[in-house]
Amino acid sequence: MKKAIFYLKLGFLSLLYACSTKQADERVNILFAISDDQSFYHTSYAGCTFVNTPAFDKIAREGVYFTNCYAGSPGCAPSRSTIVTGRFHWQNEQAGQHASSWPKKYVPFVDLLNGNGYYTGRTGKGVAPFRYARSEEDSLWRKEDAAGVERSHTLYEEGSDTDERTTTGIDKINYFDNFEYFMEHREKDKPFFFWYGSTEPHRDYEKDSWKRNGKSLKDVEVPEFLPDNEVIRRDLLDYAVEIEWFDSQLKRMLDYLEKIGELDNTIVIVTSDNGMPFPRAKANSFEYGVHVPLSIRYPKKFPGGRTVDGPVSFVDLAPTILEMTNTSQEGMLPITGKSMKAILESNKERDELKTDQYVFAGRERHSSSRYLNWGYPQRVIRSKEFLLIWNLKPERWPAGAPQRINPENENDLLPMYGIDENGVHHSDWAYTDIDPSPSKSFIVEHHDDEAVRPYFEWAVGKRPEFELYQVSKDPFCLKNLVGKDDYQHIETEMKEVLIQKLLSTKDPRVAGDNPDLFDSYKRYSHMRSFPNSLISIKSI
Repeated sequence: MKKAIFYLKLGFLSLLYACSTKQADERVNILFAISDDQSFYHTSYAGCTFVNTPAFDKIAREGVYFTNCYAGSPGCAPSRSTIVTGRFHWQNEQAGQHASSWPKKYVPFVDLLNGNGYYTGRTGKGVAPFRYARSEEDSLWRKEDAAGVERSHTLYEEGSDTDERTTTGIDKINYFDNFEYFMEHREKDKPFFFWYGSTEPHRDYEKDSWKRNGKSLKDVEVPEFLPDNEVIRRDLLDYAVEIEWFDSQLKRMLDYLEKIGELDNTIVIVTSDNGMPFPRAKANSFEYGVHVPLSIRYPKKFPGGRTVDGPVSFVDLAPTILEMTNTSQEGMLPITGKSMKAILESNKERDELKTDQYVFAGRERHSSSRYLNWGYPQRVIRSKEFLLIWNLKPERWPAGAPQRINPENENDLLPMYGIDENGVHHSDWAYTDIDPSPSKSFIVEHHDDEAVRPYFEWAVGKRPEFELYQVSKDPFCLKNLVGKDDYQHIETEMKEVLIQKLLSTKDPRVAGDNPDLFDSYKRYSHMRSFPNSLISIKSI
């Protein structure tokens, strides 16, 4: 009898083990794909005429497409910080700054997935740029990129038969090969989380690479905040080529997952960290700076072919991923965002899908662009229809100072606007929150031309403390409605809601003893020196 009971118990335990193993096998995988500097409109699914993105389109068509996704910030590091912590960048101290350090206490959701039995890894750009620990002297800092471990680092060999890159501006990292290596070395029976972080379409671009990539100037749609001419159109096409490279690598990953039978058991999330690297876009809280593409596919649980028009935020990605993977939030600092699982699993139609009425974003420091490395602090509230921007330091230059101290002679200033005696603009001399580009140089070099002057002012001119835009009618954010009688009730309500959110999330700019705390954090990237613009430089 005892022997029979023993074998009965053994059989029961074996059954439990088999069930738990089956459950582990069925846990959902996650492929998280994030491009670098891509605005919301620049996918073919959104209707853009000069970009072709079949991989993104597949995920949007067969999954859930979000028309109003807001990044954490219009700059990469703070925005990516928001993704992995589920907290606004102003809640993350140095770990919410561009090119500062990452303290250990800001645990990313990737660590929790790893602790919950997931096989995790990444390729390309992770949560960066940040200074991670290099030695024991950096004992308070995190050692590993907050997006996870890089399992392999396969590079294209320039000029080889296997180098399939279409421009010299594209990174050497072979994203797909690194993903394939990751999958082939995945530990048996483990679900996976993989972070595909392309460095495209971040600048630099190979000028006129569009010519050998089947692009046409006539197809380009120029945003209204940029002048419509051949210089701008060429630059936009070079940008489009790099978006398509990101998408092509994603397509290979999707095809591979389908081949091995894992695609339909994988949540695929495709987005970008911030907007396009052009004047008045990236490093600005207007639509083309912080409104990004987002589509999510998981046919087992998420009814496909749906569109969500309500605003959603990057702070919601971490809690969504944790809930979908049955992973506890324990071990992370309190998460601000909330899971989108109910929205993703809903069967409701487009007009019935409800999100929060408002989402929030902001920025502090981007590049080294002002006196004493000051930033340009902004806080943002966005509804489905309106965008309110609070410029907390309107006396500062939003795109960076127009004149720099000569690095070779601290008693000398480089020419105003970065234009030398030959009329040539040097991007590193002025307005350095705008990435160097043909578009930037054209606007600055022609700032005195009557036709170009408005674009120059939009890009670099000082701004009022508050800006309100009806983005449903003005997606380029050119008509400030602050103070207009017909919109006073909207302005008042959005200001009140924004302030309450900043207070409840303990933003140092409004709730701390030191409102200028963010300006004090050390920057570990390239530094420049500027005069005090409040006393030394004339207004534009």
